[in-house]
Formats: sequence, C-alpha cells, structure tokens
Amino acid sequence: QVQLEELGGGLVQPGGSLRLSCVASGSIFSINGMGWYRQAPGKEQRELVATIPSGGPTNYADSVKGRFTISRDNAENTVYLQMNSLKPEDTAVYYCNARAVLLDYRYLEVWGQGTLVTVSS
Repeated sequence: QVQLEELGGGLVQPGGSLRLSCVASGSIFSINGMGWYRQAPGKEQRELVATIPSGGPTNYADSVKGRFTISRDNAENTVYLQMNSLKPEDTAVYYCNARAVLLDYRYLEVWGQGTLVTVSS
C-alpha cells in the first residue's frame, strides 16, 4: 500500500511562516495528484488548501492565494506547502492527500495522519 508522512507543523506567531512536507512511500508506480487539506477546530469538514497535479496548474483556496505555495518533487514523491503571512484563522490540522497508482496499476487515494498548525501570539 501507500503511506504518507507529514512533517513541519507547529506553533507560529501571526505573520510568520511554516513549511509542511509530505512524503509518500510504499508500492507506488506513480502519483497523479497531491494536495493539502485542513480541518479547523470545531469544524466537521476538511477544506481544500491547495492541490498540484502531476502536470498542469496548481489550485488554491481563495483564502490562501498569495500567501501559500504548493510544490512537489516527483522523484522523491514529496509535496510541500510553504505558508507565509500566517493568520490565526489558518489554525487547523493539515492533511496531505495523494492519488496514487500502485505497482499493480490499481488507483488508491491516501490521506496522511495530519499535522497541527497553530497560529497564535
């Protein structure tokens, strides 16, 4: 199968920056799309933050445009989220998502365990 390991969460002051990373490992033939979602405290649903396909344009939530940048290293099966000018409302558990093709050519959507980002003074 496929596992996602997220790194980089933590506590940061408003206006600060954090960089999240997510590494995919396992029986991977290729990864089509990768992305980041978040779930804020007290909210039931995860919301899209940013996605990046294997080829094509990136996509961002309006709330993070101009502040967050998603990128990926296909050779390392890794996706990054550079978060700048962080606001308290960015506080959430951030989840990595990957849509992978396995070695047996099955498709699999995988989620990471989540990493907490807290923006507070």
